[in-house]
Formats: sequence, structure tokens, C-alpha cells
Amino acid sequence: MGFLDILQSIIGPAIFFSAPLIFTAIGGVFSERSGVVNIGLEGLMVMGAFVGIVFNLTFIDTLGSWTPWVSIFVAMIVSAIFAIIHAVASVTFRADQVVSGVAINFLALGLGLFLTKQWYGKGQTDMVDRPFYTTDVPFLAEIPIIGELFFSGMYLTSYLAIAVAILGWYVLYKTPFGLRLRSVGEHPMAADTNGINVSKMRYIAVMVSGAMAGLGGSVFALTIALNFSHSTIVGQGFMSLAAVIFGKWHPLGAMGAALFFGFAQSLSIISSGVPLLQDVPQVFLLIAPYVLTILALAGVIGRAESPKAIGTPYIKGSR
Repeated sequence: MGFLDILQSIIGPAIFFSAPLIFTAIGGVFSERSGVVNIGLEGLMVMGAFVGIVFNLTFIDTLGSWTPWVSIFVAMIVSAIFAIIHAVASVTFRADQVVSGVAINFLALGLGLFLTKQWYGKGQTDMVDRPFYTTDVPFLAEIPIIGELFFSGMYLTSYLAIAVAILGWYVLYKTPFGLRLRSVGEHPMAADTNGINVSKMRYIAVMVSGAMAGLGGSVFALTIALNFSHSTIVGQGFMSLAAVIFGKWHPLGAMGAALFFGFAQSLSIISSGVPLLQDVPQVFLLIAPYVLTILALAGVIGRAESPKAIGTPYIKGSR
């Protein structure tokens, strides 16, 4: 196997596994930039995966080839609404944001499994018949070397994830909305003094994080898992949260971290085609993503500077 063949076997799966993490991490960046810690990314991904799969199974005969795309859109909406629970608890009632996020994780999984048992009579849904499929990008796939590496046999959701990360950077750093959102995460009292509604901005940010996590969860379910069960989303949300921190609360940094974690997740899949990994025991490759996540965070915590008001409830008129 030549070097280009090895590179092609690595790049494709790495980007493929990274896409759900990128979506969710971008949502986490928006929430935490507004000052709200969102430990509930895992639960929001679970809700997105559940809604995406159930909608896909229910409307496949009606929507045909558009089913997976409409499914992830509906998953975004439902997860954004579900995230309001976290916003109400952490912003309106000023509850502990970590506890609220953990509650979201348990609630989403419990609700998803309960409804699955009620509707399908078992602990998991049926397998979807209309997931996302790989495709070649017209014209670009014909470019020598680059086309084979980046535009051949890829999921369109992978390109969408990269586009969302770039759009997230633009919104946060190049628009008045992004400036207001970052201001309530850095100094909410100053933002309030300048007429910015702190609670409103934080509500919007948490709902954006819910929508993005729902998108990530549904994309994961419709490209990798292909059904919903208790083990569909296991650690993906926490890995996305780690990407937020590892990426220093910056959309493009979070995307880079998500690509790194996605590569780590793909190791067990690509090992048979990479000479250096062929003799590595499979169990080591399966735990590699979690080990690398811990090592990455251990190396960055202490040097990364989080938004100054993160995790701090704001009481109007307080000093």
C-alpha cells in the first residue's frame, strides 16, 4: 500500500468521525462564550439522535431521498427547544449550571429510551433504510491527489460541519450579535449597562448549543449508528466539550480539536490499512479517543483562558 493510499484511508474516516463532534463543539462554544457552562451537550446529542432516527423511520415513505436532511433539521429544532430547560434552570433560576447540565444528560437518555420502548416495544429502534451515503463531489473529485484525498467517497455532512465552524467564527467575531454574546460572557454587568439584555443573549446561546448538539447527534446516528439505543451516543458530547476547552473557546480551535478527536476515534477502523497500527491490540485503539482526550485536556488546562463570567449567574443590578 502506497503512502497516498494510507493517507486516503486516514483522512476520510477522520473527517467522517469528526463531523458530529464539530457540530456539537461549535454549539458548546456559543453557550460558554455567553457565560453558560453546558455539560448537557451529551444529553442534547442523545435527543438529536433519537429525534433524527424516529423521524427518519416515520417519514421515509413520504419524504424519500430528502428524509435524512429533513430529519437532522427537525432534530435541531427539537434539541434547541429541549435546551430551554437548561436555560431556564441556569439563567432564570440561577441554578448550578453543572448540576443542570448533568440533569439534562439523564433526562434526555431516560426520555429517549422510554419512548423507544413505548413505540417500538424493545430497547432500540429499527435500523434506518435511508441514512446518509458517501458521494464524490463533482469536478473537485477529479483533481489529482487532492480530489482523491478530500472530495472522493465523503459524506456531505462532513463539509457541512466545516462550513458551520467557519460560519460560527464569522458570527462570533465579525458581527454585532457575536460581540454582544461575547460581552455577556466576559462582563455581563458592563453589557447590561450598555443596554444588552444578558438573559436574552444567554437564552439564545443555549438554544444555539442545543440546535448544534442536536445536529451533531442526528448526524452521528444517521451516518454511524443507523439506529437509536442506550449506546448510540456514548461520550460524544463530553468529547465535544473537551474540544471546546482544547480549542480555547474558539470555533476554529474547537474544529481543530474535534478533527483530532475524530482521528482518534477512527483508529480502530483504519488500523488494518495502516502498517504501524496492524499489530496494536484492538482494545488499545478503542480506548485511544478517551485517553487522548484526557491527555489533551491535561496539557491545555491552566494555559487556556475561559470567558471570565463563565458559570457565573448574573443578577441584574448586582455588582
